Amino acid sequence: MNQKKEALLLLEDGTAYRGLALGIDGTTGGEICFNTGMTGYQEIYTDPSYFGQIIVNTNSHIGNYGVQLEDEEESSSVKIKGMVCNTFSTIYSRDTADYSLQEYFERAKIVGVSNVDTRHIVRHVREKGVMNAIISSQILDEKELMDELHKVPSMDGLELSSLVTTDTPYFMGTEAGSKWRIAVMDYGIKKSILNNLTQRGCYCKVFPAQASFEEVMSWNPDGFFISNGPGDPSAMPYAIKTVDEMVKTGKPLFGICLGHQLLALSSGINTYKMHHGHRGLNHPVKNLITGMCEITSQNHGFAVNPDEIQSHPDVEITHVNLNDKTIEGIRRKDYPAFSVQYHPEASPGPHDSRYLFDEFAKLLSEV
Repeated sequence: MNQKKEALLLLEDGTAYRGLALGIDGTTGGEICFNTGMTGYQEIYTDPSYFGQIIVNTNSHIGNYGVQLEDEEESSSVKIKGMVCNTFSTIYSRDTADYSLQEYFERAKIVGVSNVDTRHIVRHVREKGVMNAIISSQILDEKELMDELHKVPSMDGLELSSLVTTDTPYFMGTEAGSKWRIAVMDYGIKKSILNNLTQRGCYCKVFPAQASFEEVMSWNPDGFFISNGPGDPSAMPYAIKTVDEMVKTGKPLFGICLGHQLLALSSGINTYKMHHGHRGLNHPVKNLITGMCEITSQNHGFAVNPDEIQSHPDVEITHVNLNDKTIEGIRRKDYPAFSVQYHPEASPGPHDSRYLFDEFAKLLSEV
């Protein structure tokens, strides 16, 4: 690709940035958001929770260590709609890399833009709030590109899990010698989450997003896991109903990110769209049960209503974000069900929160 080809990034409020094209020549639109992680770009791009979004990587250099397929894929394909960065490296230094990030994007047919002021973009989004955006190396007229941007749907009210889920059930782990059978609802599951479950003796059957409660129970699981995923949780009544039915079995249930929001909704607690969300590897969270703090990996644009939790007789807050006091964890008082908004599997990110998988295993052993 000609690295001198111009590309245009246009935000919904009319703010425009001109830079250089990366990936393939084309046009792509989605909700723009930023991730503050200094590494782990490949894990970010393959995280199904980013489906439908344009990612601004805030680290100054992206692509410098290339792409390694064996260990760093969180799903079977790149899920982002587009990428924005400051300096994009078409060469890489890591001997074990399979190929460059440019080739990776070409294979995945991803459109992006580099050589733009990402610091200004992030400050703008933090001030004005998350919004839709569009990138093009084909349409460089702002008015014409704005007409295309108006066709991009809003994330608010958008159901996306059915677009990233597995088509058919599959298994993870080894049945022989496993301690528990865990039914995993795939609303956009990450491979590293499944690895953390199997490492603790779980034999997992991963079900499609719209699998019925009856189908899941026919496998006779010992517990349930509710995965992360993209889109608006309130636009998933089918999942809210399923999670409610699972909770009421009295079997242990653990939810992460979207799964956290679905547990709240199934308990009668509403969610809301955040001003600009949390995405990065260094978000401080306090565990209210232990008093300990942890550095967490996060990726979400929706959150749980704190006032409704505090007035709920059967739900309590277990974790809070120390930056803005948003809810980071809840648990049911009447059933063995709990969830966190952040990512304890932390791929990429710190491992402070992996104890939560151990807590899930403890619940399973006590039932």
